[in-house]
Amino acid sequence: MSKQHCITYIGINDYDLDLFEGQYAVPDGISYNSYLITDEKTAIMDTVDKRKVPEYLELLHQSLSGRTPDYLIISHVEPDHASGISSVIKAYPDICLVGNAKTFRMLSLYLEPLPSNTLTVKEGDSLSLGKYHLTFFMAPMVHWPEVMVSYEDTTQTLFSADAFGKFGALTSHVQTKEAWLCEARRYYFNIVGKYGAPVQALLKKLASLNIQTIAPLHGPALQAPLDYFLEKYDLWSRYLPETDGIFIAYASFHGNTARAAHLLKEFLEEKGCSAVEITDLARDDMSEAIENAFRYSKIVLAAPSYDGGLMPFMEDFLLHLKAKNFQNRQVSFITNGSWAPCADKVMNDLLSSMKDITITKPTITLCGTVKPADIEAIKTLADTLIH
Repeated sequence: MSKQHCITYIGINDYDLDLFEGQYAVPDGISYNSYLITDEKTAIMDTVDKRKVPEYLELLHQSLSGRTPDYLIISHVEPDHASGISSVIKAYPDICLVGNAKTFRMLSLYLEPLPSNTLTVKEGDSLSLGKYHLTFFMAPMVHWPEVMVSYEDTTQTLFSADAFGKFGALTSHVQTKEAWLCEARRYYFNIVGKYGAPVQALLKKLASLNIQTIAPLHGPALQAPLDYFLEKYDLWSRYLPETDGIFIAYASFHGNTARAAHLLKEFLEEKGCSAVEITDLARDDMSEAIENAFRYSKIVLAAPSYDGGLMPFMEDFLLHLKAKNFQNRQVSFITNGSWAPCADKVMNDLLSSMKDITITKPTITLCGTVKPADIEAIKTLADTLIH
């Protein structure tokens, strides 16, 4: 299409942010994606985080080439996408904000007063820009209540809000599925992962659309064929393991529990199990540990007792999993306790509130150092895990 009819990327990379949402490490940065649809009327698809608003406004102004934007479509009110709205309104006071009823209720928490020039849309409503037509589909709790996605039928582009996003700044606007997968998985399970049922509901809506491009609010645009990406989201949102393998997560005071965890990894690999991942919960990234817990079919939790409870790093990990709706996995324990051992009970209690968790018995119970009998028990656990 000509420049009079085009969709232009006007997103911004942020390489300076250390923690996304105040908690997730983003060593490769993050992208805040926005698009400008130029037609008989013009529409901006979302804005960017306030950290990058001056840069964004300059790019928007250049892309408009002297035109005034007619609409600002608000897919998601979270500040990393919506905190630029007030600046866009200030620059273009006649712009019409497009969102659903929940959009404007939530936007009032961040923007006062709300502008009067708004258009409230509901499920299945359409907005014609000329050759381009946007149809809106509600996607509540993917991953906020007000989220909606927009489908442009001429280019068959889905503007998918936070769905199908990933961590990492954009080095290319299109990436291979291999380049997308790892950080998309970490992004999904830590940000969207609790909401499997709403994701399934959205996937059912999308099944009726002929989609050639998915344009998320973070990460690259995904190009057809899209089966790979849709299948990953279907798998993840049904809480099914992606990899038939074992994830070992440990916390250790003096290295004894750590030794047991690493021995288990060695024995598993010696027995031919190639899909084994191990994490030190005290030192490794928590968001990656959560990602791996959901990725693998089996998980081994290794931790000592602590002050009549459980070592805090392991307890924190399990509370994170509970918050993300962890379920449908086989779990084994390695515990340690020189006196008043109780790690087994605390982990059992925490896991009992999660759905479809099968705990493999017996628990390996260390008392201080790893002794010959413990090594034999760890070998037996390895046999159990691979059969």
